[in-house]
Amino acid sequence: MTVARLLTTARRTLLGLLGLQVGLAVALSLVDSYRRRGKKPKPFPVTVPETVPVGDGLITTYTFGRDLYDDMLAAIDGAKKQILFETYIWKGDEIGWKFKTALTAAAERGVDVHCIYDGFANMVVSPAFKRFSPSLKVLRYPVWTAGLRFWDLRHYGRDHRKMLVVDEEVAFLGGYNIGSAYATEWRDTHVRITGPGVWDLKRAFADFWNLNRRHRLRRSERPLLLETSSQWDPQIRIHRNSPRQWNFPIRSMYLEAINRASHNIWLTTAYFLPDQDFVDALTDAARRGVDVRILLPLKSNHIVADWISRGYYGQLLASGARILRFKDAMVHAKTATIDGSWATVGTANIDRLSLQGNYEINIEVIDPDFAAVMERVFLADEGNCLELTLHEWEARDLNRKFTESFLAPLRPLL
Repeated sequence: MTVARLLTTARRTLLGLLGLQVGLAVALSLVDSYRRRGKKPKPFPVTVPETVPVGDGLITTYTFGRDLYDDMLAAIDGAKKQILFETYIWKGDEIGWKFKTALTAAAERGVDVHCIYDGFANMVVSPAFKRFSPSLKVLRYPVWTAGLRFWDLRHYGRDHRKMLVVDEEVAFLGGYNIGSAYATEWRDTHVRITGPGVWDLKRAFADFWNLNRRHRLRRSERPLLLETSSQWDPQIRIHRNSPRQWNFPIRSMYLEAINRASHNIWLTTAYFLPDQDFVDALTDAARRGVDVRILLPLKSNHIVADWISRGYYGQLLASGARILRFKDAMVHAKTATIDGSWATVGTANIDRLSLQGNYEINIEVIDPDFAAVMERVFLADEGNCLELTLHEWEARDLNRKFTESFLAPLRPLL
């Protein structure tokens, strides 16, 4: 057999194997979707909004969507000059219409309203809902942004950010998308901030708008320009991933904090598909005696991600890390708290798409009072979890082990 024939055979074998892996992933998704049909999440514990002073401002933490949406809508209704609104998913349901109506009313009374949503994430939303009043400035981040440069990975990131900035006074940031199900059925985390940090979020919005304004604005229109704040707060930092600039500081923020940890690392994420360096940082921390707890959904809304993420469980459990699985509802929060002084809340999951692919934004806070709030939230969630033990993990059946191993090559895609 010639070398060329060998290469052809190897190529066909690899493509066939990839096809089988993708086929299995699709089959798992279809079966899971059928099983979920008609099922409603059960009640889950939440904490009331809690506000603490941090630097020259305040931070309020939300763990229940209805509480958050009430305050976001109140901020929109009270806006005097400007509203900057950005979301990944914007459902055309009751909650989605409430936001659309409030934003339109603000624009019609003279408030400068800018909105951004991701086109791919909202493909199934009714086209009628996505027709907006001319009084709103709306940027739909396109499904395809690479044009003919399909090889350029910098153009494949989705706009996964969720934030609202009203005037120079208040901003909201976190994991909540906009939709009725998220109001009561999902466990997520968002924060409301006042003070100098609001300006950093304004700049983050303006930079994204101006980078992508050609998708929305005529060439003759001016970019979104902001004044520069004369203040900054050293206890609060805003980190934003920008794939167009190949800049991913959120991953570095996590790794630096994990590597410095000496007492505890309590991490909550909706999807857990890290790279090996991230896993190594967590296992090294556990081996040096740090209390490492990773809180995940027992069953997320993406079953393939669940199967693939399990490939890391053995390493983590063997090192002494604890894996806690949230039951009865989807936990979608992206948070962590370390050593009673450091915490982060944002939009980035612990997966490759978030840490090295999508547009994301996280707030990093160095403050013991805020860290204490995040620890209380974590402990409330932990009370609704099933802990996975090393013995239980090693005793799983052969079918599960085979499926996890077979799907493992898909990890770099997620």
